[in-house]
Amino acid sequence: MTMDQTIGSAFNKTAYRLSGHGPRNIGMLMSAFHDMDENTDSDMYGKGKLIEQFQAKMAEYLGKESAVFFPSGTMAQQIALRIWCDRQGLRKVAYHPLCHLEIHEEDGLKQLHGIEPILLADRSRLITLDDVKNISEDISCLLLELPQREIGGQLPDYAELEAISAYCHEQGIKLHLDGARLFEILPYYGKTAAEICSLFDSVYVSFYKGLGGVAGAILAGDTEFTEESKPWKRRHGGDLISLYPYILSSDFYFEQRIGKMEQYYQGAKQLAERFNRCPRTATVPEVPVSNMFHIHFAAPQAQVEQALIDLYEETGIGITSNLRAIDENACYTEINVGDKYAELSSEQVEAVFSLLNRKFN
Repeated sequence: MTMDQTIGSAFNKTAYRLSGHGPRNIGMLMSAFHDMDENTDSDMYGKGKLIEQFQAKMAEYLGKESAVFFPSGTMAQQIALRIWCDRQGLRKVAYHPLCHLEIHEEDGLKQLHGIEPILLADRSRLITLDDVKNISEDISCLLLELPQREIGGQLPDYAELEAISAYCHEQGIKLHLDGARLFEILPYYGKTAAEICSLFDSVYVSFYKGLGGVAGAILAGDTEFTEESKPWKRRHGGDLISLYPYILSSDFYFEQRIGKMEQYYQGAKQLAERFNRCPRTATVPEVPVSNMFHIHFAAPQAQVEQALIDLYEETGIGITSNLRAIDENACYTEINVGDKYAELSSEQVEAVFSLLNRKFN
């Protein structure tokens, strides 16, 4: 495989994609700003009509008293957990071993806030009520990620979620939702965002994942909580003079795509069913519970990469730009169904899976 034949470069040359909304380029921002009045006032250090209206809109959508816009979810979630630890006088929180705070944030929670995480469950499964009940030490807050991205976007049954929420409230444990992909799970649960968020004391949502915005996050809860988050936002360097490029693009793509979550979810189920019929290929979960899932290939990474490169060159359709090794004989990738899947004809999809079947037989 030569340098110009990597899976990433081959993927970037494809005209169509099974996954995502399209390339992340300047056009995303241009589209969001296309119909904007150039005289619209920007926000200034967290104040102003533009940011305050959007925060109020998202608070209402999430069923919370108040909301604060942050430039990143990393910042928002560390601050949320710091607030709950300070309130409880105990700097211990619990979350999944593959929580974003544990594996993607360079130990920010520990280094910046001195908070000790208690890891629940093992890496391959969801946190259960029994896991929470069996915590052997006191904690201030439990963080649940819905869906659990690193294990394929799995979700607990809603009854289990309600039971965990009730137990935490009985025990005085604050419950925080890592809802980076909250919008994407609404079709599976058949609930509104506000109904799900009512189970949690605080909630974070992202605007660049399923919605495909430029960047940005909302942290929501009661007014006392969100007011307490604002000085922490300043301390973290997140109170930029203006955040309007992120806010306007977040609002634009929220309005454009929030009504398509059912479409993305159904597309993910269709795609997973096709992948599960391919030799040496299986999805996790077998039936997706959101627009995302993992594809596992029972073959060495280099072999799968070459097969996909050949497929891209023959069909012009991309599946993924990267693979991760599980071991020397298996690898996997992640799929997030968005706008691009709907652009494919049934004949194009059939061509992809016909070629995959031949490659892995």
